[in-house]
Amino acid sequence: MSRPTRVLIASRLFPPEVSAGAFRLGALAKSLVRHRAAVRILTTTPPVHAPRAPDARAVDVRRWPVLRDAGDNVRGYVQYASYDAPLLLRLIPTRYDVVVAESPPTTGLVVGVVSWLKRRPVVYYAGDVWTDGVISMGAPHAVVSIMRFMERAVLRHAAAIISVSDEVTERLVALDADPLKITTVGNGIDTDVFSPDVTPASEGRYFVYTGTMSEWQQPEVFVRAFAQIAADEPDVQLRFFGQGSVEAELRRIAEDLVPGRVTFGGVISPAESASWIRGAVASLVSIVPGIGYDFAKPTKTYAAAATGTPVLFAGPEPGANLVRDADLGRTVDFTSDDVAEGMRSLLADAADGTRDRLRPKRAQWAHDNVSLAAVADRVTAAISQVLPAGASKLGPIAESTPANPERPIS
Repeated sequence: MSRPTRVLIASRLFPPEVSAGAFRLGALAKSLVRHRAAVRILTTTPPVHAPRAPDARAVDVRRWPVLRDAGDNVRGYVQYASYDAPLLLRLIPTRYDVVVAESPPTTGLVVGVVSWLKRRPVVYYAGDVWTDGVISMGAPHAVVSIMRFMERAVLRHAAAIISVSDEVTERLVALDADPLKITTVGNGIDTDVFSPDVTPASEGRYFVYTGTMSEWQQPEVFVRAFAQIAADEPDVQLRFFGQGSVEAELRRIAEDLVPGRVTFGGVISPAESASWIRGAVASLVSIVPGIGYDFAKPTKTYAAAATGTPVLFAGPEPGANLVRDADLGRTVDFTSDDVAEGMRSLLADAADGTRDRLRPKRAQWAHDNVSLAAVADRVTAAISQVLPAGASKLGPIAESTPANPERPIS
C-alpha cells in the first residue's frame, strides 16, 4: 500500500491565531486530510490572547517562537525574519512531496530555495500583493524595489499560485506571474461558525467592527461618523473587536468624541465574533481608497453575510460592488458624513424589520458562494495538479480522520 502524499504548509499564521490567513490555511489543512494527505504545519507559537487551539488531531503542527510587534502581530521586517530564518533550518530535514507557502514573499523565497534543492514543487498562496502593500505604506523606493524583486522571484519559480480574487490575480499578472499557473479560488468564511442560527451576543443596538485595525482600513472613519449620530441615538453603541496598529489612536479619538459610547473588546474567538456580528445593527467594513488596496474584498464582509447581518462598507469599487451586487447591505464613500448617513439608514432598516427580513437571503448567498470549505477544496485540487512523479495522488474524501494527535511525516 502506497504512503499518503506528504503536504507541508509553511506559514507564520495558523489557528488558533485569529486572521483571515490563519482561517484559510486551517481550512486547507482539513481539506487535505479529507483527501487523504499527510499534513505537517511549520508555523509560530500563537500570541497569548489567541483563543484555545482547535482540535488538530489530523495534522502535525510544529510551532516555533517568533518576534511580534506591539499589537502581537508577526508584522514588520524584523518579525518576518524571526520566522523565516528558523524556517530555513526547519525545512532542511523535513520530508515532503509538495509545500504550500503563505505570503509574505520572504517566506516564499526561503521555501523556494530549499524546495529547489530538494526538487520539490512550491505552491504559493497569495492572499494579497505585498509590493502594493509596501507602496501603500509609503516605504522607501529601495524597499519597494527589493520587495518587487522577491515577489517576482517567488511567483516565477512557484509550480502553482493560489489567488484569493480576480483583482489579486490581475495584480499578480502585472508582476509577471504566469497566468497559466494561477488558480483563483476566492476567499471564504466558515459558514458552520458564522451562521444566522448563532445566539446574538447582546440584545442592545450596536454597530460592530471585527478584525484588524490598520492603516489601510483606517476605521477611525466609523468613530467620527458615530459621533455625528450619537446624540440622536443615545442607546446605540459602537463596538470594536480585534487589534492592530491604529488601535491606540482609535481609542484616543473615541474618548475625545464619544466618551463611554465606544468599547474595545480585544481579540475574541471566531464563535464569539459570530455572536457579536449576528446581533449587530450592521457590521462595519472599510478600505482606504487610492493607497494600493482598492482590489481588497475583506473577509469581514463574508462573515457578516454568513450571519445575515448587513454590511456598511466604506471604500472603493471592488468591495462596494460585492456588497451591492449581492444586496449585502449599504455602500458609502469613505467620508464620515457618508458613513453617518449609512448608519442612520441601517438603524431604520433594523427598526422596520428590513434587516431581519433579508437575513435568510444574505446567509444563503454566503453559504452558496463563500464557503471556506469549498474554497479549500479548490486549493487542494490545484495542489494535486503539481505533485511530483511518484507521489500518490490526493485521493477521494476520507470517511473519518485519524485519532492520533501527532501524526508524524517521516
